[in-house]
Amino acid sequence: MDKTDQDLLNLIQRNFPVHPRPYALLAEKLEISEEEAIKRVGELKKNGHIRKLGGTFNSKKLGYHSTLCALKVPEQRISEIAEVINAYTGVTHNYIRDHSYNMWFTLIAPSKEVLESTLAEMKAKIGIVDLMNLPAERVFKINVDFRMTADSDRKKG
Repeated sequence: MDKTDQDLLNLIQRNFPVHPRPYALLAEKLEISEEEAIKRVGELKKNGHIRKLGGTFNSKKLGYHSTLCALKVPEQRISEIAEVINAYTGVTHNYIRDHSYNMWFTLIAPSKEVLESTLAEMKAKIGIVDLMNLPAERVFKINVDFRMTADSDRKKG
C-alpha cells in the first residue's frame, strides 16, 4: 500500500463525498484521475483493506428499533442457525462468543411490534427458545478512525 492508498483510506473513512461523482472529488484531492481512484478502492476492497463502504445512519432518529440478542446454540448447529438468522434483512451483525450464550446478533426493525414478531419467527424457525432480547437502555457511539498517514489530505480544499 503506497501513500496514495493511505491518503485515500484516510479520506473515505470520514469524508466520503455525497455527490453524483464522489470518486472525481476524491481524485481531485489526491491529484489522481477519477478512474485511478475507483481502481484503487476496488483493489483495497479486493485485498481486504476495505471490508465495507457505506453510510452510517442514526436508526433511532429514523424511527427504527433495535436490539442485541444472545442465543444458546449447540456447537453442531452454529452454521445452520447462523444461516437462518443472517437471512433476515434486519440483522446487522452476527458473531460467535466463547460463552454459554454463544451466538450474538443485532436486529433492527421499523417498529417494536415488527421487532418482536421477527424474534418470535426466528425462534420458531430455529427451534431454540433460549434467546435473550437485550434492547439498549443507553446508547454509546464510539467512532474509530484509523489514521493511515500523519496528513490526511495532500491537497487541502
